[in-house]
Amino acid sequence: MSLLRRWLPPWITQYPRGHLRDDVMAGLIVTMLVVPQSLAYALLAGLPPQAGLYVSIFPVIAYALLGSSMTQAVGPVAITAIMTFSLLSPLAAAGSAHYIALAATLSLLSGVLILLSGAFRLGYLSQLLSRPVVSGFISGSAILIVISQLKFLLGVSNTGSSTWQTVRTLYEHAALANPTTLTIGLSALVSLYAARIWLARALTRVGMSLRSAEFTVRVVPLLLVVLATLAVMTFNLDAERQVAVVGPVRQGLAGFSFFVPDLDSFKLLALPALILAFIGMVQNITMAQALAIKRREKISANRELAGLGAANVVAAFYGGMPVGGGLSRSAVNVAAGAITPLASIISALAMLGVVAMGTHWFARLPLAVLAASIVVAAISMIDVRALKQAWSYDRADALALLGTALGVLVLGLEQGIALGIGLSLATLLLRASTPHIAVIGRIAGTEHFRNVQRHGVETIPGVLFLRIDESLFFGNLGAFEARLAAELEQAPATHDVVLIMSAVNRVDTTAMEVLTDINSELAQRHIRLHLAEVKGPVQDRLERTLLWKSLSGSVHLSVNTAFESFAAALHK
Repeated sequence: MSLLRRWLPPWITQYPRGHLRDDVMAGLIVTMLVVPQSLAYALLAGLPPQAGLYVSIFPVIAYALLGSSMTQAVGPVAITAIMTFSLLSPLAAAGSAHYIALAATLSLLSGVLILLSGAFRLGYLSQLLSRPVVSGFISGSAILIVISQLKFLLGVSNTGSSTWQTVRTLYEHAALANPTTLTIGLSALVSLYAARIWLARALTRVGMSLRSAEFTVRVVPLLLVVLATLAVMTFNLDAERQVAVVGPVRQGLAGFSFFVPDLDSFKLLALPALILAFIGMVQNITMAQALAIKRREKISANRELAGLGAANVVAAFYGGMPVGGGLSRSAVNVAAGAITPLASIISALAMLGVVAMGTHWFARLPLAVLAASIVVAAISMIDVRALKQAWSYDRADALALLGTALGVLVLGLEQGIALGIGLSLATLLLRASTPHIAVIGRIAGTEHFRNVQRHGVETIPGVLFLRIDESLFFGNLGAFEARLAAELEQAPATHDVVLIMSAVNRVDTTAMEVLTDINSELAQRHIRLHLAEVKGPVQDRLERTLLWKSLSGSVHLSVNTAFESFAAALHK
């Protein structure tokens, strides 16, 4: 028993009985609300609708047992679904046996990669993408999702493979849209959007509590699904008005299907799996952190990877659809009152009952209603606020966001994320290659030093105090040398130069050699070079170099010490 307790997560071994009712109720509510979403995202991924239900069972349990977040819900999500479709549609026809096998392999490979990342404690890799790039990727993907669902809202088929072919075909065939499908789709779209924007506010004004109002908003999609299905059944809209419906949904439990990918599949899906794993890591950890902050809890990035990786591995063998941590799914979980991962386990068990007994009810569900729910969810993922904030604060980040979003739309998900990473690195290199360098002086009566262009400060004639606010490496030495030359040209009487290195965390080999050359050149001009506030690790390396041994000036512990010594020499 003690060994079992050791391997069980703390929330199980220390579970407060007072939370049981809330978790059970939340789990049952979440099941009802995410059934339409699970069907929709499976179709978005190009997979049979039942796949979304299957991966809402055992993968959810795997994450609940291994993850660290108390309320994040894992399952079919929009970003993972559209990525699955975008990555696999060039390789096989959506819905075909080969496509389904590739989706399961993609889930397995990405899950193994995420598991390995957690095992080797690589959770920090999720921080390698800047927030603007992640926002641009999600926003671009959301627009792709909206475009992909327009054909279901209009009742138009054969829209083309690329984004622009789809848009052009939809434009050309708009007049051929099925009127009944269009009416159902637009009605659902307007209802869902209005409910999301105004319903909660309206309900609170008439006296309903905020929590109850928010829960009511979450119920609206399920209510629309029920009403639309009843309408199709009552008026036989699928047969008489050619309204597209989900169609037969396999009833009963699926068996586990264990497999080992062949070498050809591995080669074909290695890069897509890496991209899916990386984006899944970023999205899952970001969402878990956001939920933890709101609840004043802590998460473990590496445990999150273990949970998400295990969920995808299980999904590969049961359902065959990659899963992720979803914003809308987690929001439903929180709104339903979930306190611990037991709510997710209850939801999974309830979904097991739905799959075993009730899938035939979804066969005549209009695709237009599912498309409307996907579109409304995708629109909320387009982060205009992040673009405005980045544009007003840092244009380079804003351009990286826009570039990533446009890259996703024009080039596709793989090339779009590669472009985003490239823009992030380019921005980083640009900033590092143009370091901030300031001439500083001392504020009178203090030991504080500030930029001479911003403050009224004391300076010493013939002594140049130059602060470098960046590590020195091969990429920014040109800017440093140019600034030093410009300052010496403006002050030809300079006889001492003090480089203040309080912000220099590293001096690479090229920078060390350039500083050695500068020391020699300044000595020939009878100018001494001094260093001040050199960090310990930097000094440890420099002490073994010719620069340190041949330095024409001195090494000062602080800027103020250097200033005092020059001031004293001036008054002798």
